[in-house]
Order: sequence, then C-alpha cells, then structure tokens
Amino acid sequence: MSWPAADPCQGLEGDLYARVFAEGARDDTLILNMGPQHPSTHGVLRVLLEMDGEYVLRAEPVLGYIHRMHEHMAQNRAYVQFFPNMGRVDYLHALAWNWAWAGAVERLAGLEVPRRAEYIRVICTELNRINSHLLWWGAYLLDLGAVTPIMYAFEDRELVMDMLQLITGSRLTYSSFRFGGVLTDIDIEFVSRCRSFLARMPERLEMYRDLVTGNAILRGRLEGVGVIDQMTARRYGATGPVLRGSGVPYDVRRAEPYGLYHEFDYAVPVRHEGDCMARYMVRMDELEASLSIVAQALDGLPEGHHIHPDAPRGKWRPPAGEVYFAVEGARGKIGVYVASDGTEIPYRVKLRSPSFSNLSLFAEIGQGTLLSDAVAILGSLDLVIPEIDR
Repeated sequence: MSWPAADPCQGLEGDLYARVFAEGARDDTLILNMGPQHPSTHGVLRVLLEMDGEYVLRAEPVLGYIHRMHEHMAQNRAYVQFFPNMGRVDYLHALAWNWAWAGAVERLAGLEVPRRAEYIRVICTELNRINSHLLWWGAYLLDLGAVTPIMYAFEDRELVMDMLQLITGSRLTYSSFRFGGVLTDIDIEFVSRCRSFLARMPERLEMYRDLVTGNAILRGRLEGVGVIDQMTARRYGATGPVLRGSGVPYDVRRAEPYGLYHEFDYAVPVRHEGDCMARYMVRMDELEASLSIVAQALDGLPEGHHIHPDAPRGKWRPPAGEVYFAVEGARGKIGVYVASDGTEIPYRVKLRSPSFSNLSLFAEIGQGTLLSDAVAILGSLDLVIPEIDR
C-alpha cells in the first residue's frame, strides 16, 4: 500500500467550475463554495466565491442542481398536460405561472375567458402572491438569524393555503387554471374565509412592522447593503421588487395589462434607495396592495361561468402560429413563448423567469461586500432556483 504524495491535497482540486474559477490574479486568496448545502442557498444554488479574508472579491453562481427540462417536456405532451409543470417551475407563485401558460395559449387560439373566471384568477393569484411574500419574509429573516418571524409568517400562510386548497385541491404546486377559465368556481365558504383573512391582515402587518421592520439590527444589516442602481438593474433585465426597489415603477400588470387588472385601483410600490432594505419595503408594501386587489375583486365578483362553455377539453389543436404572453409574478416578469404547428403538441416553448435575471446581478453587486452581507443580498433577491434551472 502506498501513501499519497507529499501534498495531501494533490488530486483534490475540485470539479471543472472550481478549477477554472480558482485561476485568480492573486495567490493569497481563498476559494470558497457557498452552497448548494448552505442554509441560505436552500440546497439547490451553489455560489463560488474568491475571498480576501471576510470580503468577497469575486462571485460566480453555478446552476444545474435541479434542472428538469420543463421546456423540453412541454414539447412532448398536449397543451393541457403542461399545466402541472407550471406549479413546479415556481412552487411559491405557481398560479402566476398557471396564468402565463393559459394566457399564452388563449392568445394563440383566440379563446375568450368569462368575467367571473377573470375575477377568480385575480383573487387566487394575488392570494398566492401574498403567500409567496410571507414565505420570503420569514425565510429571509431566518437567513439573517431571526428565528421567531417565520413562525408568524407560516401561521398566516396556512390560512391562505387552506383557502386555495378549497378551489385548487392542492396546497403548493397549484394546477387549477384551464384554457378559457379555471378548474372550479369559488363558493360561499371561500368568500367567507377570504374576508376573514382580509380583516385579520392589517393588524398582522402592523405587528410585523413593530416586530421586525423598525428593528435597528435589521436596518443595520440591510440599509446601504447590496445597492443596485437603475441602470445596473436594467442591464441585467431585473424585474419585480428588485427593479422597483431601484426606483423603476415597472409592473407587467400596468405596463402590459392582462386579465382585468386595469379595473382595480392599486398603487405600484416603488423605493429609490436600491439597497436590500428598499427591496424588503417594496415586498411589504405589495402585501397591502394585493390585499386591496383581493378585496375589490370580492366586492365586484360577477355572476356567470367559471370557464367558457366552449372551452377546449383534453387534447385539441390550436391554430399554427407563435405568441408571447407575460404576467407579473412575485419575483418579476414571467414570460411564455409558444410556437404552434397546428398539432396537439407545442412545436416550441420558451419560458422567461425573473429569478434568472435577478440572480445574474449578484456576481456584480456581491464584489467587495462582506460574506455576511452576501447572504443578505442573495436573500433580498428572493430567488426560486427551480425557476432558473427549469
């Protein structure tokens, strides 16, 4: 038996990413893997860091740990059979992805959606947005070392999940939109629970502000950290709260109206500081905006069908052509491109995910920050990695 060479690390240079990334200009720095098992990367994101002590000199995200080939799957099944994938691309705001897929195919085929179905879509999607922001709030603070807030967030999330389960049949990976409407109508019990939730949340949000938002320690961790100016955000194609936290009032619901969002009165939250705190505040303001939209939708809920009587069922053949449709998800702009050759199966499908663009910012804004601030910056981007890998 022979012992290893004198250098015990010989042959342990790491994989391709680590070897290429290690070729830095200095020989006194440390190459560090942050993730995919790091608590703040949630098991599916790896970031290679070149460190000078506690400071980040370079950062490079490495993807591919949860790649599932969703786009390729879309090109091997009937249109309606792709709905379940939408709940897996972004499991936190699945209904926004449901809407993006349904909207693209409806635009391609010229399908009409009843007004009641449009209202139900708005109600469910905004409740799902609230659910997503609450999970981000609790998990983000947990990443920063605060354990208690996620307990409060999950208490409120459970109420939303109970409501959505009534009309979708699931609690997370929703697949309840259909071409021409939604799978099920809402009933009196759903409306009653929803109004009770709307009455509860203002007091809860006030408690969130008292407990967390005004906390001096939190503000010290977030203010002035990870600043993204408008041009940087636009260069990377950032959208959602990341872009609006840099002072750009772009929201797909306003800029490229879809559904019946133009009938509701709500403000698009914007902050101009561009730091982690600004992105935090945008999401907290969006919770209030979504609650307002849901309340208006419940008040104006029309009678009628929850799905168009002539909506296609099962396998069907939309006309040949191509179309692009976008919606506003909890993390930003979701886009779906569909090309049809007139058969039962899509010829080509491409998905635009907001988290891909938002994560790309990290390599630039992470330079020169403390490692602890890198955790705060990553969390402020509210990334869902399956959405990036697809």
